[in-house]
Amino acid sequence: MIKHSDPDIFDVVIVGGGPAGIGVSLALQSAGIENMVILERHTVGASFDLWPTETRFITPSFPSNSIGVLDINAVAIGTSPGFSLQTEHPTGEQYASHLCEVAKHFNLPVRQHVDVTEITHENNLFSVHLENGSMQAKHVIWAAGEFQYPRLSGFDGSNLCVHTSTIDSYSDLEGDDFVIIGGYESGVDAAYHLAANNKNVTMIDSGCPWVPDTSDPSNTLSPYSLERINEFWFQERVTLLPDTVIINVTKISDNFVITTLDGTILETKAQPLLAGGFTGSHSIIADLFEPRDDGFPALNEHDESTITSGLYLCGPSVRQENLSFCFIYKFRQRFAVVASSIANSLGMSDEGLELYRRWGIFLDDLSCCGEECEC
Repeated sequence: MIKHSDPDIFDVVIVGGGPAGIGVSLALQSAGIENMVILERHTVGASFDLWPTETRFITPSFPSNSIGVLDINAVAIGTSPGFSLQTEHPTGEQYASHLCEVAKHFNLPVRQHVDVTEITHENNLFSVHLENGSMQAKHVIWAAGEFQYPRLSGFDGSNLCVHTSTIDSYSDLEGDDFVIIGGYESGVDAAYHLAANNKNVTMIDSGCPWVPDTSDPSNTLSPYSLERINEFWFQERVTLLPDTVIINVTKISDNFVITTLDGTILETKAQPLLAGGFTGSHSIIADLFEPRDDGFPALNEHDESTITSGLYLCGPSVRQENLSFCFIYKFRQRFAVVASSIANSLGMSDEGLELYRRWGIFLDDLSCCGEECEC
């Protein structure tokens, strides 16, 4: 290993202590990189702790390591949330505890309650600015995720809605008739739990995500959500409005009024729920990335910024051409790609990452991706 000439300069600073930050740190560790630090503004796995109480993983966990297949929600080789948590679909709180145990077990250098306010780049070094002080690094991995950055715009009056990511528990919501704007995973999850509490729900989406037209899970509902939609009591209590565009939401007296492009008007006393996704934390350092046409950061083949050498992106915002890595089992495939690139930059061998390749989570050839299932 090449020793760093300046002990006050980190080889790598990782921003974010969620699955992306913890997972890529383990890959760096496997590559022999020790001079690194993980900065988490709250606690490890904090975004999962913020999930609504009832929300569970749509991707199933299963302890299949014994047959050489990594648990679909694992970020560390040889671990399994399904085994350690003894549940197939963990809650957010459960998964946060799993990430804490992984970080502790592998002795990762995590600094919690450290808020990164800005990152600047000059003379081939990054200055990571904190609320109190700063630190320097040769490389920065942005792995701060999306959940704490909900999308709150899109139509007039969206500020009158409550985003599903800010709800503590669906059982706390008062009212009998609810409108949910957005019909993808979080919208279905909200509708499911409200319907389970005998509430009537109207779920509106500009498309029709409830009818699968692709096998890519980034663009269609999971089987877990589709199974929920097919529950007879869900269909009795939830009305689906596909291909419906919201024009605005207004509040008249004690009622919320939702107006759509086709002239439909819905009224409800309950505050409308917004399930329109997330803007992503990368917006904080948008000046260090070149934007793609779809707004996501442009990356090279190593998930490195195309305009700021040494800055990498890990997590659900990673896009390569038309490929989305928005789930854990997708973006974890790129951890070793990033770690290998940084190891090479530091003049180190990446031999330790071959274990990732043997486990099928070292995806450096994207030509095999994107093929549709025919059945």
